[in-house]
Amino acid sequence: MSIRPVKQLSSAQPTLEGAGVHLHRAFGFGDPDLADPFLLFDDFRNERPQDYKAGFPWHPHRGIETITYVLAGTVDHGDSLGNAGSLGAGDVQWMTAGRGILHQEMPKGDEKGRMHGFQLWANLPSSLKMTEPRYQDVKGADIPVIVDDDGTSVRVVCGEFWGKRGPVDGIAAEPQYLDIFVPAGKRKAFPVDTYRKAFAYIFDGSGTFRDASKPFGVLTEKEFEGEELNIRDESGNRTLVVFDTGDEVVVQAGEQGIRFLLVSGAPIREPVAWHGPIVMNTREELAQAFNELRAGTFIR
Repeated sequence: MSIRPVKQLSSAQPTLEGAGVHLHRAFGFGDPDLADPFLLFDDFRNERPQDYKAGFPWHPHRGIETITYVLAGTVDHGDSLGNAGSLGAGDVQWMTAGRGILHQEMPKGDEKGRMHGFQLWANLPSSLKMTEPRYQDVKGADIPVIVDDDGTSVRVVCGEFWGKRGPVDGIAAEPQYLDIFVPAGKRKAFPVDTYRKAFAYIFDGSGTFRDASKPFGVLTEKEFEGEELNIRDESGNRTLVVFDTGDEVVVQAGEQGIRFLLVSGAPIREPVAWHGPIVMNTREELAQAFNELRAGTFIR
């Protein structure tokens, strides 16, 4: 097995989005090649309703898919196709915007006022940019959970992992989206297809992802000393870890254990023309989308 080295390590940055929602952005509106086919990742986590209750009023999307995963509180949503519903703790919504949709997402806290969720944007290839919009709302109870003998647990939101398949399907990037917990002090390896881009996002506890090219136990004395220093330099809450190539990710959990999302997908490798919630391949396609918004012909 080839362990994936760490390519980039960074902290999610505070950002205001929607009508004034305080969130942390791990990546987005930067280099679209960083995590291709993924474009943006937001962590919206608050304990004060005034920091999120204004929500994300009606806005358009075209050319992408949005993945919303709720851990605490609820998110009420509605769209221009007449769909409406509410996502609760553990629920997932995978929206394929395709040729165009208008929707709104309005977060509400739990009984203690807490709100926590993630939103990930996945690009669509040129052949599917103008596909028909659709929603997949998945209840948390329908997401398989695998618990290993050492206490490691994995929720399989999308893709196949350890013999289980997540309930979200028909996604262009054929992604793997996992919610993983590794108990304190445990070292664990997770397979990732060599040909996929992959990143982890730590949101609880701490740990270290190996960034050396050799398996554990095959280090020279000098390399071992460097590795030990690296292991003590743990990453924690709101840390983004972007991986280089390889076919497995290895993590060493810290004293409180570590919980993180592990996401991978097949890169699209196409030109990206991007402005706000619209992602196309050319500036001409982008201009057309905004002209249609102004003319009232965006929804077909």
